[in-house]
Amino acid sequence: MEQRKKFLLSCLLIFLFGLAVPGWRAQDKGQQPKAPQSPPKTPPAAPSPNRPRFFYGGNAAEIPATFVQELVFLPANVNQTKPFLSTLDTSSATTSIEPSLATAIGIAPNQRVAFILPGVVLPFDSLPPLARQDLAAEAGRPYEGTIGNDFLSRVVMDIDFARETVRLFDPSVYKYTGKGKSFPLRMLDGLPVVRAKIITPRGKQAEVDFGVDTAIIAGVVVSQKFSDAHKLFPTHGKIAQSYDPQLTGGESVSLFRLRTFELGSWTAPDTIAELSRSKLPGMEDPKLAGIIGGKLLRRFNVVLDYPHQQIFFEANSHLKDYDEEDKSGIAVTAKGPGMKTFEVVHVAPGTPGAAGGVHVGDIIAGINDEAAADMTLASVRDMFRQVGHTYKILLQRGDQTKQVSIQMRRLL
Repeated sequence: MEQRKKFLLSCLLIFLFGLAVPGWRAQDKGQQPKAPQSPPKTPPAAPSPNRPRFFYGGNAAEIPATFVQELVFLPANVNQTKPFLSTLDTSSATTSIEPSLATAIGIAPNQRVAFILPGVVLPFDSLPPLARQDLAAEAGRPYEGTIGNDFLSRVVMDIDFARETVRLFDPSVYKYTGKGKSFPLRMLDGLPVVRAKIITPRGKQAEVDFGVDTAIIAGVVVSQKFSDAHKLFPTHGKIAQSYDPQLTGGESVSLFRLRTFELGSWTAPDTIAELSRSKLPGMEDPKLAGIIGGKLLRRFNVVLDYPHQQIFFEANSHLKDYDEEDKSGIAVTAKGPGMKTFEVVHVAPGTPGAAGGVHVGDIIAGINDEAAADMTLASVRDMFRQVGHTYKILLQRGDQTKQVSIQMRRLL
């Protein structure tokens, strides 16, 4: 009897222990014990509707960009309609579309749209129509749209001018790992500004600010007002007269060859600077010397990291390239169907073009038996930068056709 009582008491103790420790019972059955329930968490905030969305759940995209005369064009479409090429323009506050193209694909001015590049899509509350025939005439290709700073503020863009590639990154995970120099992003009149060091033709050194403008072909443009105030450039010596169609709708400029142009630890020798008399963007700031564009930027891998307020410059294989000036004295722009009408808009006095009898308003119909229809504006300008070459140029002047012979020579 006593043993029976002890047995029943043991069973009771085991039963009570099992009630007190439910995890022990689960393990005894070969199961995992249940974790104690925590209070419900606050649901995570919904992602911003304006964030970029990368395809396939990724965080980067490589864009098959087109580089024309150091300008960058990115393939895009709106709401999965007709594709077009948009110009990268750090001087533009907004991303926009050419008006007739907007009409053709049915985009209203105040319509919210999906702006799509290969591998990534960004929503925009609107895509304003904007015509830029000046840019088309200077680039030598039809203008279709602009990618501006409202786009750049939401991604990190890596522009490799040497390889002619562009990559976009999600800023929430991006970290720069290259060997470039970091510059803090400072915006002035909607233009990113960086500090550089220049050494003038006479050896004067100056540390000054330059706006970074990806939509201008010229390499270095210095304000005449700034130059006069700081006595940077002489009014005589090795100077060439030229013409820049992109400045204030077309402007005569003086050309100088800088000894060096330095960005951080990178030194670009023998760069050409244009001296401009027009009012450049941001020139109310007394520290701003001018702007830098495609012909200077092409020497670098440039990372535009607006979300983290920084820009990186890393030298590429073109850093030490000799900067070749135009050797004809003839400024040409493009117009007409397919941008194949090459019009002379300026002829500098005392240059091969002037000596050969080329006039403003002439149309270049062919060079060395090659018809204009088989050339591009970029190829025409490349020919005119070849020292010592002699070209037979077929000109259309009103109803007349005239052939002239011009020998290129150094002007600077």
